[in-house]
Amino acid sequence: MPPFFYTIMRMESYKTIEGTASAEYEEKKSRFIGQVAHVETEEEAVEFLNGIRAANPQARHNVYAYELRAGNRVRYSDDGEPARTSGMPTLEVIQHAGLKDVICVTTRYFGGTLLGTGGLVRAYTKAAQDAFAAAHVVTFAECVDITASVEYARYDQLRHWLSDQGVQVLGVDFGGDVTVDIRVRAGESAAIQAAITELTNGTAELLASEPAYQPLDV
Repeated sequence: MPPFFYTIMRMESYKTIEGTASAEYEEKKSRFIGQVAHVETEEEAVEFLNGIRAANPQARHNVYAYELRAGNRVRYSDDGEPARTSGMPTLEVIQHAGLKDVICVTTRYFGGTLLGTGGLVRAYTKAAQDAFAAAHVVTFAECVDITASVEYARYDQLRHWLSDQGVQVLGVDFGGDVTVDIRVRAGESAAIQAAITELTNGTAELLASEPAYQPLDV
């Protein structure tokens, strides 16, 4: 009987964004330009921040916040704005979204009108929210990529099984045999390889990568 069920060992996962994104918000002629990026170290976060500062030499403020998985590192700065009106609200956007390994920098060009404490909190919050809304959010997990080469006669059965199990298919190549690239959580790799072997009566050729944190469709 085909192995339609297998034991799942859940591994740690986290949400982050791919690449960079930005959004602009205006309030009483002040421009708030939110820019976000995926970063994995403080060096990367500082490099991103310094790049924005260099690109906006006339800006009044470059408020930032970031949260990294490495060392559970969290940092934020009001960069001259009144205390807790900008950096902390930016960090709260990150934490409310459950994101890790991200930085948000909001550049403000002053428009001549003071916004007050509440107005600043709302403006910086919206700038960060809009920037993250423009980003592509992904879930990263410790994964193994598996390449399965199967005979054409067995491909449809394998395809249906993978779909039933919700396994992420990265690509399919139709050559001498059908080569299917899939991505699974590291804790599920052995069971899925065993299931494919049983499903194909041992005819599938399987090649698995080393475990690594990769974006995973969940």
